[in-house]
Amino acid sequence: MQSGPRQIVTSFRPIPLDVPEGMKPNEFFNSTENLNDLVHNNGLLQNPEGLLLYRKALGHSNVFDTSIIYNTSQRILDPLGRPVRRTQVPEQAKHVWNRMNQIIIDSMLEEFPDPGRYLVLAGEASLDATWPLTSPGVPSIRMLHNHFIVFDKDELRDAPFADTNNPNLTDGGQHSLFQAYMRDVYRAFFDELDLEILRPCDAGACKIALTGYPQGLPSWGVGGGAAALRDIRFWKEYDTLLKGFLDFYRTFFGQVSTRNSPMPRDVYFPDLVENKLLFNNDFLKTAKMVRDRCIKDAKYANSIRWQPAFKQLIYRNDAGQLIVTISQNSIGNAITELLGVVVNRTPDADAYGRAEPALIARLLEVRRRLMEADLGEGIATPHWPAG
Repeated sequence: MQSGPRQIVTSFRPIPLDVPEGMKPNEFFNSTENLNDLVHNNGLLQNPEGLLLYRKALGHSNVFDTSIIYNTSQRILDPLGRPVRRTQVPEQAKHVWNRMNQIIIDSMLEEFPDPGRYLVLAGEASLDATWPLTSPGVPSIRMLHNHFIVFDKDELRDAPFADTNNPNLTDGGQHSLFQAYMRDVYRAFFDELDLEILRPCDAGACKIALTGYPQGLPSWGVGGGAAALRDIRFWKEYDTLLKGFLDFYRTFFGQVSTRNSPMPRDVYFPDLVENKLLFNNDFLKTAKMVRDRCIKDAKYANSIRWQPAFKQLIYRNDAGQLIVTISQNSIGNAITELLGVVVNRTPDADAYGRAEPALIARLLEVRRRLMEADLGEGIATPHWPAG
């Protein structure tokens, strides 16, 4: 079997949602009105903590695809003031969110037990305003949300290869700034974090053979498998990886922006930043290289994402082991592309209609389990009852 990234076609039913005249789609998608539509037409479950489970109308996969969004649209009207990553969520809401994650992932592994047949993944993406504000890629829903997706590997195997030069596929590979110039610094920094359940992956063990991804990213195996996700220690370590990444990213681009910049405010691991980064010649030499190019190359400088941008994933490898990885997301790749899956969404109501009954049945079963665990109340839509 030849290995390489794949491009699949995923059908969807065209969404009857009109963007008001004079607004760009990404501007409208940040609005309370759009979130109201999401609740009433695709909402599955919501809870007092503000967490909303919904069907992805423009999904990545019609096998299984759902998301949880931390819906602050009516409480925080400023899109730039909304929480966009786990570290910004109130502890009580995050506690509930972690339990929801665990139950949904457990359900996915139970429904799709064969790692040779199904690619199972869950994770979240940064939605900070890290792109230039004039770019079309500025995030469309500036609220923290995560994804739960299953791909049929037979479908992936039959799909054509994606263009390996697609910039969205190079984030953690040979074109990554961190990988190309600071690989040893980056990994040594993560090695100092306090982890017990998460253990560094053996070289190559974390890759999906079918696609050859992820490429070059530090990854950790989950000791104890799916049962470990029922341990709050796992979720604390999951947060530790994110906090370490945020410290590294902020410190590096702080040095790119301003020579010999002081340590960023409110870092999570100040001793680690001081000892492993701000006194490391390779780290500072790379920052100088990027800074010098920014000064001379306007296009390059405009492409820099100055604030932390990432994708953080839990996925199942070919051996059935759960793996955690985090991207060095200097570009706007989709969460699936971290695993070498490029999704081409195509409007096709008939094709989507054929897949819809099985998809909705699986989503409603997940909702039932969440309701049974007192994690929310069901939402009635034109497509399903409240449950």
